[in-house]
Amino acid sequence: MAPAITLAAEAPKLSAANTGFMLICSALVMLMTPGLAFFYGGMVRVKSTLNMLMMSFISLGIVTILWVLYGFSMAFGTDSGSLIGWNSDWVGLSNIGLTQLWDGYTIPIFVFLVFQLMFAIITPALISGALADRVKFSAWALFIALWATVVYFPVAHWVWGAGGWAFELGVIDFAGGTAVHINAGAAALGVILVIGKRIGFKKDPMRPHSLPLVMLGAGLLWFGWFGFNAGSWLGNDDGVGALMFVNTQIATAAAMLAWLAYEKIRHGAFTTLGAASGAVAGLVAITPAGGAVSPFGAIAVGAIAGVLCAMAVGLKYKFGYDDSLDVVGVHLVGGVVGSLLIGLFASGKGQSTVEGLFYGGGLTQFWKQCAGVFAVLAYSLIVSAILAFILDKTIGMRVTEDDEVAGIDQAEHAETAYDFSGAGGGAAKTAAVAAAAAGAESKKVDA
Repeated sequence: MAPAITLAAEAPKLSAANTGFMLICSALVMLMTPGLAFFYGGMVRVKSTLNMLMMSFISLGIVTILWVLYGFSMAFGTDSGSLIGWNSDWVGLSNIGLTQLWDGYTIPIFVFLVFQLMFAIITPALISGALADRVKFSAWALFIALWATVVYFPVAHWVWGAGGWAFELGVIDFAGGTAVHINAGAAALGVILVIGKRIGFKKDPMRPHSLPLVMLGAGLLWFGWFGFNAGSWLGNDDGVGALMFVNTQIATAAAMLAWLAYEKIRHGAFTTLGAASGAVAGLVAITPAGGAVSPFGAIAVGAIAGVLCAMAVGLKYKFGYDDSLDVVGVHLVGGVVGSLLIGLFASGKGQSTVEGLFYGGGLTQFWKQCAGVFAVLAYSLIVSAILAFILDKTIGMRVTEDDEVAGIDQAEHAETAYDFSGAGGGAAKTAAVAAAAAGAESKKVDA
């Protein structure tokens, strides 16, 4: 029988169930980075496959070490001026007790920090898809380290850190529409405006070399995204995480169907690349919104994002920026769409009582979403362009024209993705075919 009088609320206690759930979610989010590597790796030409895989994988190494040294402290430490955090006890992850709980939750700090680490890892990896075929691997590795330090860690504090200005303003970002997707998409645009187009852009065919690899990557992303989204509630006690899980599936399905419908009307075919891209667009758009909208709202968010992202990927040909694998069209546009639609479709029955325009809440939340969206977009775009400019003028961002034409895999990694020496007449014939193909491409560039 419950006591008649409660003198004080009980302090949270460590929950084995929530802790285990969050560790599983962290592993799922980690899997998304290799999934992204396969997704991007299948979309490039065969001569760039390994480089594309490595541009994602290297983030697992670099960002992990930075997070341990100072990244976690910058993102989630004690607020300073609503712009950055810091906690010297967390530098090197020192002075954190094994069972010390994350403030207000039932999971240890170690569990929270490793979950957030996986977000920090995949965000710069997302940028890499815009830079396919033409960036030095050493320059890219240095860019990741600098970008994570001056862009991702501060923006994560703005959006999710106690005292961060966007957090205090009431900007809703359940799992990373601003901090991850708009952040990465704007950064991609900033960098490609500095480093320029691939050789042969809008002239040579640059089709995906392995659509099965693309579909595998998309499937792994979809699978891992349940941890990315549902885990962001940091527990399973009130059903909000379950709502986010359900909405993730619904919006992704709606976006895939909407993209395919647009593609059929616009281009006359249902493509596998369109199905994969549409699914990712839905995942991106529901990421900020899924805890605030109803399942019907999730259908709307997904369908709108599917169509608008499908339309947006063609803008690079109209405006002449070479976004190799549509990072701007899918992640920037999808993140903006999902974040802004919260101001229209928030039901007041999910993560908070905030209601959007269509539920009687007016435009108050919409304007808050606009503030978060455009501040992150502008900051990431400008700072990323400055970082790329500095690196380009010092160590150089791009490989040589000869290396780009011959293949960045061989030039940067001394490897190739596929060994055909045992097929079709032996190594000599394969080498001759490869040499002829490289020569033909080189003549095309000279012409």
